[in-house]
This record gives sequence, C-alpha cells and structure tokens, in this order.
Amino acid sequence: MKKILKPLISGIVIGALSLTINIDKNVLANDIANTCKYDSASKVNPDYSTMNCLLTETALSYNVPPEIVKAIAEGESGNWRHFDMNGKAIVTADNGIGIMQITNQAGYNQDRLKSDIVYNIRAGVETLDDMFKRKDLPSINSGERDILEHWYFAIMAYNGTKPVNSPFVQATGERNANAYQERILRIIEKLELIDLTELPFTREHFQYDSNSRENIKFSAMNYDFDLPLTKSKYFFKTNQKVSATTNVTVRTRPTTDSPSMGTLRTGEIVTITGPFEYEAVSTKKNHFVWYPVKRNDGTEGYVASSYLNYSASTPTTPVGSIDVSKFADYKADQYWAEDFQWAVNKGLISGYPNVYNPATKKYENLLKPNTNLTENQMLSVLFRYFKSDELASTKPSSSWSADVNYQLASKYALPTLGGISASKQVYAVKDITRGNFARILASMHYGKTVSQPEAIQFLRDFDLTTTKTDAEFKPNDSLTRAHAVAFFHRYEQIFNK
Repeated sequence: MKKILKPLISGIVIGALSLTINIDKNVLANDIANTCKYDSASKVNPDYSTMNCLLTETALSYNVPPEIVKAIAEGESGNWRHFDMNGKAIVTADNGIGIMQITNQAGYNQDRLKSDIVYNIRAGVETLDDMFKRKDLPSINSGERDILEHWYFAIMAYNGTKPVNSPFVQATGERNANAYQERILRIIEKLELIDLTELPFTREHFQYDSNSRENIKFSAMNYDFDLPLTKSKYFFKTNQKVSATTNVTVRTRPTTDSPSMGTLRTGEIVTITGPFEYEAVSTKKNHFVWYPVKRNDGTEGYVASSYLNYSASTPTTPVGSIDVSKFADYKADQYWAEDFQWAVNKGLISGYPNVYNPATKKYENLLKPNTNLTENQMLSVLFRYFKSDELASTKPSSSWSADVNYQLASKYALPTLGGISASKQVYAVKDITRGNFARILASMHYGKTVSQPEAIQFLRDFDLTTTKTDAEFKPNDSLTRAHAVAFFHRYEQIFNK
C-alpha cells in the first residue's frame, strides 16, 4: 500500500512548539480512512498494512511520533485487534474499549468508540497528546515532540501515574520492568527495530506509598539528560540525506519478500527520494515503514525506516573541508593528526557520533585513533580506497554483513584469514595484525599474493614505514585506526601524487 500523504492539517511544528489543528475532526478522520483505503463500516479488523497506515496517519496528524502510537496500540490490544470474531468491539473487564483501550474518557461517544476504529484511534492519540501537554508531569530536556524518549511521562500517564508505573520498585530500588511506559518502550525497540536510550532516573524522584492508590509524587519536574536520544523515523523529507545505522539490504519493493539490490554499509549516505510507504505484503505485521532511497552510484530501492537516521556523519560542508579538530579526541600534536584529516575527507574512515567519552564523561563525537581494526573493517577501508565503485556496486550473495568485502578479497586473491565459508567467518571480526595488513596491502598493490617478509620489505622500500627491522615493525601487534590511516595516507603520497 503506497502512502498518499494529503494536506490533512494546517500547521505542524516539530520541536517544543505545539501543533495547531484548524480542520474539522470528522473531515480529518474521513481523509485518513480514504488515505488508508479503509471502510469504517466494515466491522472487521483491517489487514496489518492498513492498520499500520491508520495508526501512523492519525499520529502524524497530531504531531505525535507514530512509533509510540503503534506500540501503545500493540500493548493495549495485542496484535492490533479491535473487533472479535463476531464483529464486536473488544471490551476488557475494566471497560477498556477497542484497539486503544479507551476507558472512561469524557467527551467521546461510547458507541462510536466501539464501532469505529478510526474514531477509537483518534481518541487514543488525542489522549496521548493531552498527556504530553500536561504541566503537572515532568518533562525531558526541552520537550521536543519528535524525540521518542521525551514522551516517557506522557506514555506513563496514558495508563496512569500510579505506584505500579514507577520506574523503580521502592522497596528494592530495582528498575521496574513492568511499569507501563517501560513495556511500551520495549515494544518500540522490538517491533520498530530501533534502540532507545534508558533514561537514568533515580528512585528518590518518585515518591509513593506502595499500599496506596494515590498518584506518584514527582520531586523533579524536568530532567536534563546529556545523552544521545532517538528521533522519530517518520519525518524524513524528500531529497534529505540520511545514513544507514547498520549494514542493511536495499529492496526492489517495500517488503523483505522482494529481491535485494545490494547492501548499504554502516554510515553510508543515501538520499530520500519520496514519501515513505507501507509494507507491500498486507499479511506481514511490521511497525516500521519503508523509504525509497537513492545511493551515490544511482541505485534506487527501498530501505526499512528502522535502519535510517539523521546522522551526524551527514556532510554539512563540502567534501574535503571536514574539520577533524571538532572531534573531542583529536590531538594536533599526534603523528596521525594530518592522516585523519586526509582519511576522513576522502571518505575512507569516519568518526563515531554521540558516543560516551570516558575521559570527559560526556557523549561526544570521537575519532577513536587507538581502537583496533578487525580484518573486515580494514577491508572496508582498503576497498574504499582502491575499488570504491566496485565496493558500492557488488551485490551480496548472502545475508552476512561482510559478504561483499570477502567477495572482493577472493576476487583479488588477498591473503585474508577470514572468508565467506562458515568456518572462516569468525576471523573476519578478529583484530587484524600489522603483519597481515602489510601482506594484504602489498598483495593489492602488486596484484598477486606476497609473503609477510616481502610485504614488510615493500613498506620499507617505498618509505611507507620508517622501521628498520621486522621486530621494530611489530607485525604481531594489532592494527589501530591511526596505523591504518597513516599507511594509506603515505601510500597516497608515494603512489598517487
């Protein structure tokens, strides 16, 4: 089912500002039903793709992250069900009605909550939106609406700010995994296939009597967390540059049942080419959606929203002008300083955005020069340098993330320890030694396999290393990111002036 986004609302502002809706709600509901091709009078549960559409479009019309609405519907109704086998709305023992389990909400027609799924979803989304706007609940940071973790207390309040939903068990101080909002966030992680940040609350901020039904008393009304939080995946725009969060398959259609068109590498930048679409196979229940994307080589296809991100690695300056001194662990007096500047701008290696820096105890952008490279990671750098077009165009023969690297390693007869066979795959993720790196680099240079002594001599002959003996070269030491960029930069200066 293709998403046809209509101008349903007159004003959406992403961020801390509120949403203004200047349109009749019945018109809005009819538009959503038409967009999702759903007959509100059918009295049957829609297929999964249609239900995904109804939940997503309603959430977006209220500027609520669809991830949260779909997870609440999952947690409340189980399997996105509204009607039972007899066409009657499911009503629980506590009088919760239908897919969003609306209970005792003033201002809503009880019969229509039962008979009309779109109306029921709208009531749930409006209730959640009202919870987010409450001033008697704590806020997270500046309360941006498109940050999933910022909805923590709104999700809690949807079920109730009762002791049972405290993030902590008061008696033991343990994290309360059964709190409503904790369960909803786990549903998001499981079914949207995204990782959320666990917010580091403390027990002291949640005061309650375990034997009382009184609401929790919050001793803090705002939490300012210096953490990498998670933006909704539903606000990417056409022509926007986004990056892959992991190695992910590009599909010909918006479903995993369609053929592969290759694999995006972690951090690879692609361009969104249109609005997202829903799962093409209506019987498959996916919470995520699919975006059409275009790679730098012109290849177009679909990628699940779960694996795309507003990445810090997206270039904001022209290639060749990235200033690596902006990375927190960059040191201008180190031997690798100029090498990293060159390698990052050439696209051979990138930094790590928003990771914990134990030196400063903050989340910062890091180069991690002293981190060891695995053999597979080194091959990525090698082929980006020598065979970038072929690396991008080669299609994987399996779902193994290192498949393409080792296809090319085999093609060019490189003396790798890892390989595509199951018995060799384990070596792909082990640290590569300086000696094995020298063999692979020299073999790539000469177009034939060379021995380790020959490879080290090659490095000496062309001043790629200043060491005079094998012992000084330390062939058994692991290759670090700094070592790798230094070797490739020297190779560039010697052979590609």
